[in-house]
Amino acid sequence: MPGWAQTIRFRLTVTYSAVLFGLAALVVLTVYLALSATLDAQPLDPIEVPDLSYDQTGWVIEEGASFRAADFESVEKASYHKTLRLLRSLSLQAIGVLFLASLVTGWWLSGRALRPVREITSTARDISATDLSRRIALDGPRDELRTLAETLDSMLGRLEEAFAAQRQVVGDASHELLNPLAVIRTTVEAVLAPDDVSPDERARASAAVVRATALMTRLIEDLLASSRRNSPAFVDAEIDLAVLADGVAEEYASAAGERGLRLKRLPAPGPGGPGPVVSGDPQALSRALGNLLSNAVRLAPVGSTLTIGYGSEDGWAWAAVRDEGPGIPASDRERVFDRFFSGSGGGAAGHSGLGLAIVRQIAEGHDGQVALYSAVGEGSTFVMWLPDRSWPASGRRSATPGGDPLAARDPR
Repeated sequence: MPGWAQTIRFRLTVTYSAVLFGLAALVVLTVYLALSATLDAQPLDPIEVPDLSYDQTGWVIEEGASFRAADFESVEKASYHKTLRLLRSLSLQAIGVLFLASLVTGWWLSGRALRPVREITSTARDISATDLSRRIALDGPRDELRTLAETLDSMLGRLEEAFAAQRQVVGDASHELLNPLAVIRTTVEAVLAPDDVSPDERARASAAVVRATALMTRLIEDLLASSRRNSPAFVDAEIDLAVLADGVAEEYASAAGERGLRLKRLPAPGPGGPGPVVSGDPQALSRALGNLLSNAVRLAPVGSTLTIGYGSEDGWAWAAVRDEGPGIPASDRERVFDRFFSGSGGGAAGHSGLGLAIVRQIAEGHDGQVALYSAVGEGSTFVMWLPDRSWPASGRRSATPGGDPLAARDPR
């Protein structure tokens, strides 16, 4: 089949024409059949009648002369018969004209109906992977095609934001990796490569390389955690939040002890019952809670107390970490969860700049939220709210509870 015969416009034309032609033919045929059933139409059947002439004696039959005649009823039936034949001839001509008119009308209507599709196709053809700023912006009635165009515009907007965020992450991650790579290269070239370097200098250089590689490892792990939630292989599991929080606390207990920090758990560890139940990726949630505790261990002053707790409130499970560090200024609280954001105090060794962004992404990926409560000079509390699956969904509040849940259970 030729290309034009495989288009949607051709199929719509055939459909419109078939429907219009079929309806018109049905109307004409119905009228014809109705008249045929109503009228007693027969061809004229004349008879031979002797011809008459009039003379002085009266009417006289002429020998051998005749003419064809019919009664009035036969003439009426013949008139009906001629009318039906004329109607049939005109109907066939009308059907032929209607068929051609239906093709022209169908072609015009389908072209008009598919004009928005051509605009969508033209715009989509002009859009490339490097320029997603174009929009269809279809005008006209708010029909299905306009809804489709607006949906595509919305999808393009999300794709543009996603690509922009991806480019920013790649650029920021590359920038963050340059510093430790530069440290490693400089250390190797200046200290470890020469033979006349003292053991103390080699030890200090080795420690610097270890710190740099640890920072790169941390950054790569955060990037992997950021992409894990969107993996097609991700499968939710039922998680006891108490077991999860206690496991993270045990993992960071030694790091807190090395800095002279006291790690406090709420509720205290012991043979208690099961905690709130959440659904999600255990590895990702452990990573999120570990990032909160890691930041607290890194920033808390020596000799202070770190508190990690969990609980449930109004159908929302929570896990929180509180430190007695410098706190976060109000101007930084809205941006502290942004990727590679470094607060007023700047970054620190071993800090990738992705930790809190990973926490927010993991919490939101589990239909939850992360909240911050902080005061400069008094410390900060980070709370991760997640739906408590041990509660019925109908009994859960539509929004996460407000306030610091640790403050009510363990006032400073």
